[in-house]
Order: sequence, then C-alpha cells, then structure tokens
Amino acid sequence: MREIVLDTETTGLDADKGHRIVEIGAVELVNHLRTGDDFHFYINPERSMPPEAFRVHGLGDAFLRDKPKFHQIVDRFLAFLGDAPLVIHNAAFDMAMINAELRRLGRAPLPIERAVDTVHIARRQFPGAHASLDALCKRFGVDNTGRTKHGALLDSELLADVYLELMGGRQRGLGFGGGSNRAGVRGAAQDRPSSTAAHRRRPAPLPPRLTAAEAEAHADFIADIGEHALWHAKS
Repeated sequence: MREIVLDTETTGLDADKGHRIVEIGAVELVNHLRTGDDFHFYINPERSMPPEAFRVHGLGDAFLRDKPKFHQIVDRFLAFLGDAPLVIHNAAFDMAMINAELRRLGRAPLPIERAVDTVHIARRQFPGAHASLDALCKRFGVDNTGRTKHGALLDSELLADVYLELMGGRQRGLGFGGGSNRAGVRGAAQDRPSSTAAHRRRPAPLPPRLTAAEAEAHADFIADIGEHALWHAKS
C-alpha cells in the first residue's frame, strides 16, 4: 500500500484571507516503510510574509522571491501524490490551503476523504494528552532535536516516524510483500524480495572445511564420551 505523508508551510492560517503556501514537503511510504522518494519545494507566494509567520518557519520574502510559483510545480506535485492516501497532522488546515491553491488555477480540489489525520488518531489513542507533533515525537522517542523551526520536509519525515508508531510500531512494515503502484520509485522498497520467494539451492554442496585430522580427532572425542553423548540422542 502506498501512502504520502505531507506537510505545508504558509503565510498564515486562513486561505480565505489570501494566505498562500510557501513550502511543501512530502515523503512516500510503501507498506509503512519509507522508500526514499520525497517531494520538496519552496514556493513564491506572490505576496509578502507576515512577521508572525516568519517567526514560525523563517522563510522570508528575500529567500522566496526567486522560488517557483505554485502553478509551476502543481503538475509534479499532483503526479507525486497520485491516488495515495495523504497522511497529514491537522489535515483540515493543509487540505484547505492546498485546495485553495488548486482552485486558483481552476483545478479540482483534493477530496478531504483522502486525508488520514494523525491528530485524530493520536487523540483517540491518548485521550487528554497533547497531540502536537513535538509531543508525539517525545512520546515515541522520535529524535526531533533538529526541529528548531517548522519545516515542511523535516516535519513530514518526523510525522512519518510518528505515524508508523501510531499504527502499531515499525514491526508492521517488516512484511516485504507488495510495492509501489507508481513508476519510478527510488529507494529500497522496489528491490525488496517477496517473503514467498522460493529459496534457491546451490548447484553443488560447499566443500567441508574440516581437515581429515580434525575429523578423526572429533570422532575419537565422541567415542570417548560413550553411547550417552548428546550426538547419539534420537529425536
């Protein structure tokens, strides 16, 4: 099963007030394992950055000025998503921002039903506990020491680790069946052997490494132990 874990950074909290996406980060999971296939772009929002948003992610006007606009990356973004479920922390916000960008371009919005909200999952599993990404990283022992500011790709990578723990831990991904349903996946997932693959036999047995003298000494040792030696026991 293919899933996409994604996050956005924006100029503000309300798309209806003209706030725009300035960064998208997404990572691919296949059967709950990272494939190494990521999507990451900084985006020129075509507007100024409010100071309160800058304090959150540190992406300023000067940095974003020469970055591509959303319409220049939208096709690559949608191709990366494919038809996979979208794992998002506080999905309503990110989906609203993405869909506002799509509507500006006359594109169909993404159905909210595609979103898997890790905030909702965390609140069901741990009622009354903090469900922020930092709190969940601490709960599951996910190293987030590099998260001094919000960043879409880093947050997606952290969320992927948190999501796997929320879904039962990393052992869920140890079954090696299946693969990506999208061509061109990088990483180890596409090369992983199936657990049902037949084991090949060697065309000829390997030669013994014992010398004749060592084999004779071992036989003498067994003979000295007698008939009650473990080697003589019948199953």
